[in-house]
Amino acid sequence: MFRTKSVEQSIRDTDDPDAKLRKDLTSWDLTVFGVAVVVGAGIFTLTARTAGNMAGPAVSLAFVFAAVACGLAALCYAEFASTVPVAGSAYTFSYATFGELIAWIIGWDLILEFALGTSVVAKGWSQYLGTVLNTQPIWHIGSVKFDWGAVLLIAILGVLLAMGTKLSSRVSAVAVAIKLAVIALVVVVGATYFKASNLKPFIPESVPNADSGASAVHQTLFQLVTGGGNSHFGWYGLLAAASIVFFAFIGFDVVATAAEETKDPARNVPRGILGSLAIVTVLYVAVSLVLTGMVSYKDLQGNDATLATAFAIHGVTWAKNLISIGALAGLTTVVMVLFLGQTRVLFAMARDGLMPRKLAHTGSKGTPVRITAIVGVVCAVLAGFVDFGTLEEMVNIGTLFAFVLVSVGVVVLRRSRPDLPRGFRVPLVPLIPILSVLACAWLMFNLSVETWLRFVIWMAIGMVVYFAYGRRHSLLNGREAKTGS
Repeated sequence: MFRTKSVEQSIRDTDDPDAKLRKDLTSWDLTVFGVAVVVGAGIFTLTARTAGNMAGPAVSLAFVFAAVACGLAALCYAEFASTVPVAGSAYTFSYATFGELIAWIIGWDLILEFALGTSVVAKGWSQYLGTVLNTQPIWHIGSVKFDWGAVLLIAILGVLLAMGTKLSSRVSAVAVAIKLAVIALVVVVGATYFKASNLKPFIPESVPNADSGASAVHQTLFQLVTGGGNSHFGWYGLLAAASIVFFAFIGFDVVATAAEETKDPARNVPRGILGSLAIVTVLYVAVSLVLTGMVSYKDLQGNDATLATAFAIHGVTWAKNLISIGALAGLTTVVMVLFLGQTRVLFAMARDGLMPRKLAHTGSKGTPVRITAIVGVVCAVLAGFVDFGTLEEMVNIGTLFAFVLVSVGVVVLRRSRPDLPRGFRVPLVPLIPILSVLACAWLMFNLSVETWLRFVIWMAIGMVVYFAYGRRHSLLNGREAKTGS
């Protein structure tokens, strides 16, 4: 269960002609992918709701806290991806450092992250499509609601991904250009309504929730342990907000899953990861400061507040449609890159035998068409029929768990394989990885107890699948049996 797959073996497996991915991507393509997946609905909706309901004007500080945690983890991802340029991201890294069982756990975790992320964001895209069309793209089949807008998006993107990652990158570049233009216009126009008085108090006093008598599972784990109660604003609200807005950063790690399809990955993957994270952090902080400077955070309370709400208060009604167009472009690329990440993790697991080996077959275009089709169907069913509610927090906890293992893995691999060539090296090891672990663990600590319980159940299911199938079909297990090791 704790047998490791050497870095050399992982790299040799990439030459398998039946399971070989094409190397088409550059550092620019990876940066586009990073910005494409990170800048989505979060900047148009999550910013306003978090400011109005949890953090007040300090939402910009919450973004900084989340960005610091992501930045520390990004350094660790950059070293791993430049050292082990193989599809699978944290799954592959864990296989080389912690062994097969931990690799399975993180792979199972990433399946949760990407599948839920793809489906949740596709539903968000469908809602914005309804705003543009002035009618919701939902069919009522008896008592069942079918979101055909979300299903249509996943189907189209599935076809694009099956045709090749280079084509997907070009489509992403166009959509990224559109949403960045919309964001720039929002910041410039919004700044004309900026009032410094709206930023006071920067961290509003703590206020009990209206449903403060609700079950303890709706509190953050930190509130439960420290007796902070179920409250908003104040420092508890700010810390909880950092854990929530972290959802807006999810996806930069997907860049690492494309390492095997990148030209000169030792140089280009670190540039793609760190460059995209720097760009989006500046965008998030700028938008959140402009938003909370335009109107009082109290005007953004409720679950329906968006960036357009602030403009509507000032009578700028055209901003609503503009923001909806920007959100459609933004969410299209988010779904595409999360979809890509899901297929590449499953591809890596299938190539190792932990999932059915036939799924790792790549077609003439060098893409795992079978996995792309299966993932597309599963995500389409989830997005079409499931009402996720608070399940989106599961994406956060899954991502943070992966960040923790990758950060620890950097230290482990430095000691176990100091001879490996590294295109990028994390500075101040082990300090930076330790800080990354602490920052990510802290954000996990500020997620709800309910989310933790669901996460544990998902992991328990994964252990059953591993012992029932993965452990017995592992190719590494077969190689050891042949050599007698």
